[in-house]
Amino acid sequence: MKDMSDADILELISDQATLEKGFRLLMTRYQERLYWHVRRLVVTHEDADDVIQNTFIKVFKGLSGFKGNSKLYTWLYRIATNETMSFLQKSKRHQTQSTDGEQDLTQNLRADPFFDGDEVQAQLIEAIQQLPEKQRIVFNMRYYDEMKYTEISEVLGTSVGGLKASYHHAAKKIEHFFREASA
Repeated sequence: MKDMSDADILELISDQATLEKGFRLLMTRYQERLYWHVRRLVVTHEDADDVIQNTFIKVFKGLSGFKGNSKLYTWLYRIATNETMSFLQKSKRHQTQSTDGEQDLTQNLRADPFFDGDEVQAQLIEAIQQLPEKQRIVFNMRYYDEMKYTEISEVLGTSVGGLKASYHHAAKKIEHFFREASA
């Protein structure tokens, strides 16, 4: 598996006889990275699982249209990010507005059996969730996924300069959140 390149996997996928094996290899290679990317945006394990399942359904359906104009993982990240944004938009529409939204988020996070972080990590997640959607996505991709701005630009279709500004504003807002929390 490690010695197989993305091109090798795509070649397997392009042949009907080896399609299933190729897709399994693709999932094995990228599922965990995509899961954590999505999980940091939707917060709960169950929601992340739902989004990842939808992501891989879209990937499977769209593989024949993948022309290799971008790296495979940036294409996968784009699909996962779009699925996440769709999920978050649907959640906003279906959610009743709670005056204690942030408190509910923090309680849900701490109650999540899959969250094993400490108080600082919970506060960081809470701070990130308060960011506007685009800043939250850019911050997560840069900070956690350690993606280069050029890669994020490919995924989001935004200029590198705009991404740098979004990341800077997000970092400042998170800094402010921690200063307020410790005051």
